[in-house]
Amino acid sequence: MKGQRVVVLGGAGFLGSHLCERLLDDGAAGVVSVDNYLTGSERNVEHLRGRPGFEVVSQDITEGLSVDGPVHYVFNMASPASPIDYAKLPLETMRVGSIGTENGLRLAQAKGAVFLQASTSEIYGDPLVHPQREDYWGNVNSIGPRACYDEAKRYGEALVMVFARSYGVQTRIVRIFNTYGPRMRLNDGRVVPAFVGQALRGEDFTVFGDGTQTRSFCYVRDLVDGLVRLALSDVTDPVNIGNPREMTMLEFAEAVRAAAGGGGRIIHKPLPKDDPKQRKPDITRARQLLGWEPRVPLEEGLRETIAWFRSVAARGSTP
Repeated sequence: MKGQRVVVLGGAGFLGSHLCERLLDDGAAGVVSVDNYLTGSERNVEHLRGRPGFEVVSQDITEGLSVDGPVHYVFNMASPASPIDYAKLPLETMRVGSIGTENGLRLAQAKGAVFLQASTSEIYGDPLVHPQREDYWGNVNSIGPRACYDEAKRYGEALVMVFARSYGVQTRIVRIFNTYGPRMRLNDGRVVPAFVGQALRGEDFTVFGDGTQTRSFCYVRDLVDGLVRLALSDVTDPVNIGNPREMTMLEFAEAVRAAAGGGGRIIHKPLPKDDPKQRKPDITRARQLLGWEPRVPLEEGLRETIAWFRSVAARGSTP
């Protein structure tokens, strides 16, 4: 990325802000963070202000997208990404996944830039194939409560391929599995900040269902490395990026307890509708084509994440 000018849509979000930081560290000549702060936060990129080449643009990409000057890469990280967010913002989620993605693709087309689409493991729905490979088409409920996000991301992938096949845009598609780390919002409804918050407050862990459903957790630094490697490659097929270490929710609660040194008993609540029972990426394609695999052990990543949440609490602010 040295010498390149990069646009990050959703640059003030959890993943987007870490990506902006990595791009600057890699020597990008310019990084433009575009965000309307619907679920992102200006605080996530505050520490980057003043760094040479970093720009912040407050813009809703569903209402149009214009960036002056050359652009070599466009990373589309823009979307609500937690069940709480897209339950509250269903139409906004669908619009950014459709209209916003198209506007990003048109920017890449106009600038002759590479366009990377941040897709999701939700493409696979409640999978009937385990682990999930990129050639699996998924088991998704198109009218369920999660459909606004699932179908927006599926449509986004289809749109990316239209621009690649019909208009010659250089495109990449990453399917992101559960990712965690500093700058997550404590109340965003995802299991990592939920368990960490409960542990730090000494509260009981809330587990949905019987707790045997599984997830695989990738630390944000590893995830961002996968994004950059994919953007710089010539791989046009979708690529899973995630950690194949699979854990039940009960096991994960105990891992958080050990890392935080606190937390109460485990209590159970009803499983939400269409909540996937299993989630584990097959990362063979990432290993073979990108030379990528996760390197940060869960225990280390949790320590860093918990330390960040503690530092935020010590400052008296809420992430």
